[in-house]
Formats: sequence, structure tokens, C-alpha cells
Amino acid sequence: MKIKSFIFLSSLSLLTAYAPLAFSAGAPGDEAVVGTPAPGSKFAKIQVGMYSKEVMDLIGAPNDQKTYMTGKAWIPFHFGSDNSRTEFHYKGEGTLTFANGGVGNLGSMKLIKITVDTAESGYIH
Repeated sequence: MKIKSFIFLSSLSLLTAYAPLAFSAGAPGDEAVVGTPAPGSKFAKIQVGMYSKEVMDLIGAPNDQKTYMTGKAWIPFHFGSDNSRTEFHYKGEGTLTFANGGVGNLGSMKLIKITVDTAESGYIH
């Protein structure tokens, strides 16, 4: 019983030691909207906080997309959202970054960042 208590307390102390790192302020480049969408452009019709289905209903499907894991995916016993992100690439518009849902809400992707880039090719290279 003493070994189990020691392991639990050791794990708890590690979590409390590293918790401030997991909840630190956003890094440079984490702004919600980078650039200004041109009036009448696709990106002018959307806003941060919308869901992927809503975005695609308004501006259509992306030319290309990619999904990648975030650091939260490797936190033991983390059942929240943002374990992975999906980027939609729109030619001549830029990219949209979505945070994917957590356990029990895997299908929802919430728009967290709009990056306006008129030079965007629309494809991942």
C-alpha cells in the first residue's frame, strides 16, 4: 500500500510542477486573426468560434487540409479538446486552423485562427 501511495504522490507532484507550463500564456503568432480579410472575400464571411461545417456551408470546401497532433495529446489523463488541429487551405485566401473536439465530442472542429494570405497556393507542399 505504501508503494501505491508513493507512486500516486510522486505523479501528483510532477503534475503540479509542470502544470504552469501547460497553462501558460499564448506564444507569439497565436493571434486569432492574422491579417485583414478583403471586403467581399471568403474569409470576410467567417469568424473565430464557428464550427467547420458552418464554415464550409458559408465558403465551400478547402482546396487541401492537414491534421496534426498538439502537445496536449501527450498529457496523461487529458480528456479535453485540442488534442489535434486541422488546417484548411484556401487558394488565394489563406488558412483556417480548427481545434478538434475532445473525448465524447470527436466530430466538432472549432475555428481558432484565421490566417489571411493572398499568396496561399491552396495546397500542402
